[in-house]
Amino acid sequence: MSTTLHFETLQLHAGQEPDAVTGSRAVPIHQTTSYVFKNTDHAANLFGLKEFGNIYTRIMNPTTDVFEKRVAALEGGVAALATASGQAAQFIALNNLLQAGDNFISSSFIYGGTYNQFKVAFKRDRKSVV
Repeated sequence: MSTTLHFETLQLHAGQEPDAVTGSRAVPIHQTTSYVFKNTDHAANLFGLKEFGNIYTRIMNPTTDVFEKRVAALEGGVAALATASGQAAQFIALNNLLQAGDNFISSSFIYGGTYNQFKVAFKRDRKSVV
């Protein structure tokens, strides 16, 4: 039997295992904003990035984790990062590529919100010229 999953199978099942207790195949939706820590050492390890786990839902959420793993599997990547908006994605991508003093070129004919992010926010933060 082949261990290579087809694209269609990855779309439905990548990044998630059936629940060991219930046998549920569906990805659970974790509607929470915060998580409980076992003790102060556990919390310190999580915040110090010495241990993997959930700290706060905007940083990590088990439901989002499955989505990110699924996208990475579909794209043949190692990992993926989900953001709440296109502007957040742009910021994260460019923030990781650029350093203070770097420049990048963009058209003024792009979407207005993107243009303003580049022209106003990035120029203020990085002294970039758009």
